[in-house]
Amino acid sequence: MDTTTSVRDQILDHAITSMMLRGYNGFSYRDLSTLVGVKTSSIHYYFPSKDDLVLEAVNVYSSGVMDALRTIDESLPADTKLSKYTMMFGKILSDCSQICLCGMLAADIESLPDNIRHAVQAFFRANESWLAKVLAQGAKEGTLAVNGKPENAARALYAAFQGSVLASRLFSTKARLEDVEASVKVTR
Repeated sequence: MDTTTSVRDQILDHAITSMMLRGYNGFSYRDLSTLVGVKTSSIHYYFPSKDDLVLEAVNVYSSGVMDALRTIDESLPADTKLSKYTMMFGKILSDCSQICLCGMLAADIESLPDNIRHAVQAFFRANESWLAKVLAQGAKEGTLAVNGKPENAARALYAAFQGSVLASRLFSTKARLEDVEASVKVTR
C-alpha cells in the first residue's frame, strides 16, 4: 500500500483509472481493495456506495481538468490554446488504453443515477463553454475556422474530441486527436 497518499485518495485514483479503462461496470470494490491493499469495508467507510465513489471521482476528475484549462494563458492566440487543449486530451489517453472519464461514463449514462448524469453533463458543458470562447477568439483572429455560432461549433468540436479518443484507443494512435485539431485550424 502507498503510504504517501491517503487511502481515500488511492481509492479515488484507482477508481478513476479503472473507469477510464473499463467504464462504470468494469470495476468493483473488491478490485479496488486489491489495488489499494485494504478491505472492502475500508472502501465503504469512505464511499458507502459505488455511486458515492463515482460521483466523487467525477468531481475530482472535473476539477482537475478545469484547473488544467485555467492554466492555459488567456493572452495566447486561439490556435495555440486549442493545441494545448489537444495535448491535454493526449495526456488523458496515456498509452491509448484509456479515455476521458466523463466520456466513458457518458456511454454508461443509462445505468447511472441522475446526480452522476448531471455531473457528467456539467463537465461536458464546461468544456464546450471553454471551447466556444476559444473558437470565438479564433474566428476574430482568423486562426480558427468556425461555421455558425461558436457555441454550436464548440459542441461539435467537443464531440469530435470525445470521439477521437475512442478511435485513438481503437487504433492505438493519438493521431486522431491531431486530426480534430487540424480540422478547425486555418492554414496559412
